[in-house]
Amino acid sequence: MIQKPRIGLLPLYLALYDESLPTLRGELEPFLRQVQSALAAAGAEVTAAPVCCVSSEVRAGLEQLRAGDPDLLVTLHLAYSPSLESARALAECGLPILMLDTTPDAEFGRDVDPQRLLYNHGIHGVMDLASVLRRLGCQPWVVAGHLNDPATAGRAVAIGRAARAWRRMRGTRALRIGPVFDGMGDFQVEPARLRAHFGIEVEQIEALALAEDAAAIDDAAIEAERKADEATFDVDCPAEVHRRSLRVGLALRRRLDRGGFTAFSLNFGAFDRADGPIDTVPFLECCKAMARGIGYAGEGDVLTAALVGALATAFGGTTFTEIFCPDWRGGALFLSHMGELNPEVTAAPARLYEKPFPFTPARNPATLAAAIRPGAATLVDLAPGPDGFSLIVAPVQVLEDGTHPGLRDWIRAWIQPALPLTQFLERYSALGGTHHHALMLGDHREALTAFARMAGIEFHWLGE
Repeated sequence: MIQKPRIGLLPLYLALYDESLPTLRGELEPFLRQVQSALAAAGAEVTAAPVCCVSSEVRAGLEQLRAGDPDLLVTLHLAYSPSLESARALAECGLPILMLDTTPDAEFGRDVDPQRLLYNHGIHGVMDLASVLRRLGCQPWVVAGHLNDPATAGRAVAIGRAARAWRRMRGTRALRIGPVFDGMGDFQVEPARLRAHFGIEVEQIEALALAEDAAAIDDAAIEAERKADEATFDVDCPAEVHRRSLRVGLALRRRLDRGGFTAFSLNFGAFDRADGPIDTVPFLECCKAMARGIGYAGEGDVLTAALVGALATAFGGTTFTEIFCPDWRGGALFLSHMGELNPEVTAAPARLYEKPFPFTPARNPATLAAAIRPGAATLVDLAPGPDGFSLIVAPVQVLEDGTHPGLRDWIRAWIQPALPLTQFLERYSALGGTHHHALMLGDHREALTAFARMAGIEFHWLGE
């Protein structure tokens, strides 16, 4: 479930014009409303402060905007505004800042009426303020362009989504069910380090700890969920298998809700009983949780789970996945996992089926199988390093689905990196990339660059 980024819009203006050009402010009001509308149309919730000219107005405007708890502060120069009226307050506001460098007119050519200068000269106020903010140790984002190009507002809102994702990431409360998969080390990070860098709090339980929540799930709740599944998925599963998976899955959902968890990970090996209320692995609920914006990753990996939740909440169309096999000849990589996929990213309604489960004594679960939707996508990895963390980001193309009939029971996708496959794999592992990933539908390079900067981590782009 996508949460719109909240943008606080701070319009800046020159007090001198109120004295010498008293009608100009009113003539610029439609432009201010146009900017608000463009940001809203691009997917943001926008709150604007009153037009600010002097330092006291700027501080009052910032206080008003902060009361709305914005993810991103956007400045807009309606005209030139001297930097020293706003720079100090902006540098101290504690919010990510984006300067929207735009004007009312799309053209200012050689046949222009020179009087239009009064309406279109805010850009040198942008330059003044950006320069002073940098000297104050504050590095704003700058998006320049005319609003006739939807990409202008879209890029600004994408930075807002990055800010929303970072806020979600740094407040993650994660549940780990069972221990980390034995011997699997790439994503393991000490709890104190997770807390110090990302604010991630982790609670670990055993699978049987869900029994109390399972006891609270009645038949009516299971039947309602079963009907919802039939309306959403291609159900091809014995009723008994479906119902037992729903009982355990709804117990997990209740535990997540009750504990205020925004991410979770499970070790399938921790589900090792064929009797009692927790008799199967809740893969189906892992899939549904990702569609609700709850972060997930397998094998006890709460770091990637927190990343998946942050990106899914802010951008949508995000799933946990793993690279499994190279197609050397085709220059592609095969993605899959045991039974966890965000159904939002599938090419067609997912197949809900009984999955054979030979790994523990637990009974076979119901889960989903589907192909990921073809098109442009972004592969993202949050890799622990010796001194910090790295965000490794790669543009990829999700290819058309495979043709083998046995694929119907698999979570699957083939992706083609922008780099030649051998170069991609060599660079990825040289950077310390883990074997757990988030896959986002669409191209999100600029937003993820901003996310990494907000998080104080290195950014590595594996594209041409």
